[in-house]
Amino acid sequence: MGQRRNVLLIVVDQWRADFLPWLGAEFLRLPNLARLAREGVTFANHVTTTVPCGPARASLLTGLYLMNHRAVQNTVPLDARHMNLGKALRRIGYDPALIGYTTTTPDPRSTFPRDPRFTSLGDLMEGFRSVGAFEPTMDGYFGWLAHSGYPLPARREDIWLPEGEDTVPGVTNRPCRIPAALSDTAYFTERALTYLKGVGDKPWFLHLGYYRPHPPFIAPAPYHAAYSPAEMPAPVRQPSWQAEAKQHPLLEFYLHGIGQGSFFHGADGAATALDEASIRQMRATYCGLMQEIDDNLGRVFAWLDETGQWQDTMVVFTSDHGEQLGDHWLLGKIGYFDESFRIPLVVKEAGAPARAGAVERAFTESIDIMPTILDWLGGEIPRAVDGHSLLPLVRGGAPQGWRDALHYEYDFRDVFYSQPESALRLPMDACSLCVIQDARYKYVHFAALPPLFFDLERDPHQFENLAESPAHAGLVKEYAQRALSWRLRHAERTLTGFRATPEGLEDRTAPREGATA
Repeated sequence: MGQRRNVLLIVVDQWRADFLPWLGAEFLRLPNLARLAREGVTFANHVTTTVPCGPARASLLTGLYLMNHRAVQNTVPLDARHMNLGKALRRIGYDPALIGYTTTTPDPRSTFPRDPRFTSLGDLMEGFRSVGAFEPTMDGYFGWLAHSGYPLPARREDIWLPEGEDTVPGVTNRPCRIPAALSDTAYFTERALTYLKGVGDKPWFLHLGYYRPHPPFIAPAPYHAAYSPAEMPAPVRQPSWQAEAKQHPLLEFYLHGIGQGSFFHGADGAATALDEASIRQMRATYCGLMQEIDDNLGRVFAWLDETGQWQDTMVVFTSDHGEQLGDHWLLGKIGYFDESFRIPLVVKEAGAPARAGAVERAFTESIDIMPTILDWLGGEIPRAVDGHSLLPLVRGGAPQGWRDALHYEYDFRDVFYSQPESALRLPMDACSLCVIQDARYKYVHFAALPPLFFDLERDPHQFENLAESPAHAGLVKEYAQRALSWRLRHAERTLTGFRATPEGLEDRTAPREGATA
């Protein structure tokens, strides 16, 4: 590997971990991502530390747990004081280019109440330079469509309605009205190639975001028919949504409240009304959207090959969060089930990676990506960061003292499109949960609702709550204590390593002679 070091960080949206062909989903055809996996390391036990989009991306790009960055829901501001990957890259001379979005609401103390960014779901995180915007209003994409000569409908989002005037919005085997050459996936890819062809010889960093396989679950031709519903796995769920709802009050709220309209443009009805055939069709469309991304990534990878940059480039492929896809009768990314939190991660180091093709099963979290990139580029990892560099795992396996469990959080306070706080009659700041999960057990602690405890060996899909079982009382206590210890160890610590002394300021975070790790 030469002196030039580039980073391509690919962040897709709503791609759950078990939809990778080399991790069990053999029905998927993703040759370009399969190549990346052959040349890199796949992390098979990887989670986002929170959902949905805004909080997840805040954790991904700051390296902080939700309890520390506190952008706890979409629309909730991110404190401007936090270091993030974009700012940190500027410190070491990189211009952090970004295609896509970060779903970040700005700190209101850094702007003004009438700032238009407060009228949308989120905007761009400070520190990055957009070279292909999508949020907050998708006007970059829709403007590209209009400039390309596509006649936009009066309601721009109607491009995601099914083809044909006789169709009813909802689950369908028909393509959407937009052609594949003008899809949002094609738009992001064109922006990426434009940037890469113009960046010149300087080292570069590119956050390449894709909107898919995020809803609406409708794909352009030919991707709408790339997979058969018969190929798809059946949903994992109780015989009825009412039986599912008995597990917990939060689950009951979402089962009552999720509508199809958020997932199929223009659709009506409850998500729980989807039968198995509809779920299988939805999953086939989801896979088609994945294959479209893979084909487009092939264009980006081919350019890096052609220009000799592939060997100088670290490539990281991941998602912000997962998707329930009908499991537990749910759609979206919510609550505490694995489908929402387990996400893909593949890391290809530049040059000739030592563990090419390896599948690493150590527990890893989205907060590890920011320090990994900084570590590889020789930057300083801020003391406040909760994650750890993955380079030791990429190069040789888990080091001694690596984390022994996965940790993630979810905040369910009211936002304008969902009102669980009001429905459950909870104070705003009590609408939170945290999870600690290892290979055998999973414990879910709520600030003001009953806990959950699952034996993953006996009950991998988490149907049976053992939190009130006398036989498991000791284990529940143990995991509750582990969760508390985790929170104590990761409490915000930006300045806690400094001391005032008679000789002046002492920095105890700096390496000291004779000290051990």
